[in-house]
Amino acid sequence: MRTLKIDEDTLELAESIINDIKASEDLGLLKCIQCGMCTSVCPAARHSDYDSRVIVKRVLDQDETLISDDIIWDCFTCYSCHSVCPVNNSVSEVIQILRQKSIENKTGISKVASFTTYGDSFLELGIGSIPDEFFNDMIKDIGKEYLELKINLDGIREELELGSIILPDKDLKDIKNILKRTGFIDRLNKIKAVNNDEEDTR
Repeated sequence: MRTLKIDEDTLELAESIINDIKASEDLGLLKCIQCGMCTSVCPAARHSDYDSRVIVKRVLDQDETLISDDIIWDCFTCYSCHSVCPVNNSVSEVIQILRQKSIENKTGISKVASFTTYGDSFLELGIGSIPDEFFNDMIKDIGKEYLELKINLDGIREELELGSIILPDKDLKDIKNILKRTGFIDRLNKIKAVNNDEEDTR
């Protein structure tokens, strides 16, 4: 694998990760000694070509091609790597920031496009729910129990004294306002637009 370096004298990629708002204040990325403890407990490494130690090495080597590499989407973000790292590094956090960079440069849009239906559902209902388009898949994967749950959900919730799943209009309006002000709606629409453009060019 060829490593593309930005500048031999800097750690620009690593520092951009450390300074990202999503990075823990004590992220030990620059302290990594490549011991491989992260890889030894990583479930993704056990079942794929993913190697958390190599991910960190590529970041420290300034390999910006990593941002467009499909390998960053193989992490389960289970934080097992973080739990064993002797220098408090978290490849899970590093991966999340790399994915964000991938989305920003549009190479990762196709990886998250299928989740836009969840965003639409959140906008419509104000809560996370499985979109209708996955209904048949859920029945196939779980069985008829899923259909029974959907049909009887109101009764089950009432029996458990959970109240209605439908939010009051005022609450839904507040949630939509928050989603608009935080940029969620713009981001959702941007991902949809880029993904639609990519589909049109196929």
